[in-house]
Order: sequence, then C-alpha cells, then structure tokens
Amino acid sequence: MSIEQLAETAQAMVAPGKGIIAIDESTGTIAKRFASVGIENTEENRRAYRELLLTTPKLNEHISGAILFDETIRQSTKDGVPFAKYMADNGMIPGIKVDKGAHPLAGCPGELVTEGLDGLRERLQEYYKLGARFAKWRAVINIGESIPSGTCIESNAHALARYAALCQECGLVPMVEPEVIMDGDHDIETCYEVTEATLRSLFDALYQQNVLLEGTILKASMVISGKGCDEQADAEEVAESTVMCLKSTVPAILPGVVFLSGGQSDEQSTEHLNAMNQLGQLPWPLSFSYGRAMQQAALKLWAKDMKANHAAAQKTVYERAKENGLAALGKWNG
Repeated sequence: MSIEQLAETAQAMVAPGKGIIAIDESTGTIAKRFASVGIENTEENRRAYRELLLTTPKLNEHISGAILFDETIRQSTKDGVPFAKYMADNGMIPGIKVDKGAHPLAGCPGELVTEGLDGLRERLQEYYKLGARFAKWRAVINIGESIPSGTCIESNAHALARYAALCQECGLVPMVEPEVIMDGDHDIETCYEVTEATLRSLFDALYQQNVLLEGTILKASMVISGKGCDEQADAEEVAESTVMCLKSTVPAILPGVVFLSGGQSDEQSTEHLNAMNQLGQLPWPLSFSYGRAMQQAALKLWAKDMKANHAAAQKTVYERAKENGLAALGKWNG
C-alpha cells in the first residue's frame, strides 16, 4: 500500500459522521461480558454475536469500520461469507487488534507495558491477506500515587511507535491507543497533565520511528475526572479540557482522532463527543471507536432470546451508531 493509499484509508476511517465499532474483545473479556448476561462462552455464540453486530442493517451509514479479534477475522457469516469480505462489500473497513495485552512493567510497581512486538511483522502480513486494512495497539497508563512514571510512558510510547512503523510497512493504517485509565480518585487536572505528557511522548516516538502521521489514527481517552473523584467534571469541562490537550500535543496533519468510551456510560460518551464537536472548527475530525458503549444495550436484549430479539438488538446497535455519528458532527440533541 502506498503512502497515498494509507492516507486515503485513514481519512475514510474518520469520514464525516462516521466512527469505528470496537468488537475486538479477547476470549477472556468476551467471556466476562457473556457471563454478565447469562450467555455461554462458545465459539459459535461469539461468532453469532459478532455477526449480529456486523450485519446490522444500514450500519455503514454511521460506521466506517470495525476492530476485530484474531478469532473473528477468521470467521464467517452463517452464509459462509468471511467477515472481512462482508465488511468490505458493505463499505466498512476491517481492522484487527494485534497487541498481546498489558503486562507488569519490570521495576515499576503498579505500571504496565503492552507486549506483542515479537513476530508482529509476520502476523501483520497474514492479517493483510485476511482482509484487514488497519490495526490497533492499546497501551495502558494508570494514575496513582507517584505514577505514571516517565519510564512507563516512554516504554509504551516506544512500543506504540514500533508497532505503527511495522503496520505501515505491511500496508495497514496503525491506530495508536494510549489509554489513560479512569480508575482512581484523581481530578480532571491530573488527568490532563498525564494525558498531555503521554501524547507528547507518543508523537515524539512516532517521529523517531519515521511513522507517517498522515496514515495514522489516534485512539485517545478523554480528559476526565477519575471514577473515585468527589468532584466530577461536567460535559463542558471534559470537552474543553480534552480539546485543549489535543491542540497542544497532536499535529494537525493527523487525519483524525477517535475516542474510546473507557468506563463512561453510553450517554456520557455520546454527550462528551458531541460537546467537543460543538466547540468550533478543529484541526482534525473527532469521532468514536466505542466498544461497550456501542454494544452493551444490544447484548442484554439479545441474551434474553437470541432468535426472537435478533432484529430488536440490531435496531439498538443502529440507534447507538446513529447517535454517536450525530455526536461526531456536533448534532446530537440528547
């Protein structure tokens, strides 16, 4: 894939009023989601659930692509059409989660570093053949007493940049995700400081690894109060703080920023995105790459009766996509 093709794919991922649905939960994570609603965690149930999401009628009106898990990109619809082909045929871009998860960072108690660089080039080459056109790698930055350390931030930024360079070499748009975790009693000012330091380190590392920013997407966490903070910032403050932080750290050449919902309620994640897009003209599109905030309501409905509630669950997915698509334009009215 040429530089131009990488840039075109990245721009298509953040087309006006469209975002990404994240359905890349690992087998262990989907097991927890299924257990919470009483669904048995079998391969067929996982396949059927992902099919429910991806084949939602008119989904492509508001969804530009989906992040898949390794198992999912190898699966097909009940009619035998590989999911990646089904998506491409219906105007959605297949993506793939490629990291191997966050693990304890040696010498830094309470901090994590994401692993998965070993053998990544070969895996990316295979995923490209399977139909993927973008990839995702998530780093985890915890806020606590005396953390995050500079070592943690720099280690994760370096790994994200190496992953991104390998993606582009293999023809995939890298989605770089340095998630600053909401858990904790920190205030929004602390979240701002940590997010700013993380993003500065990330873009410095991307530059050092010769990553083409015009063929890269940032998946960011919002600047928001910790879950345990007594004073929760309102939507306006979250929007203003997040946009200010991005403006001070993210180069204008980047095709776009998508947000993770990261512990927020469905409505909060939509409200915050909408508020950001009402702040006036920005250097880049701000859209969404939501997992739970796109799926949870539909999963609960589907779990009650998989056959009888299939259409109703898909309608719920479409409505969530539509609401977030409107928020990506600053046109959601609650």
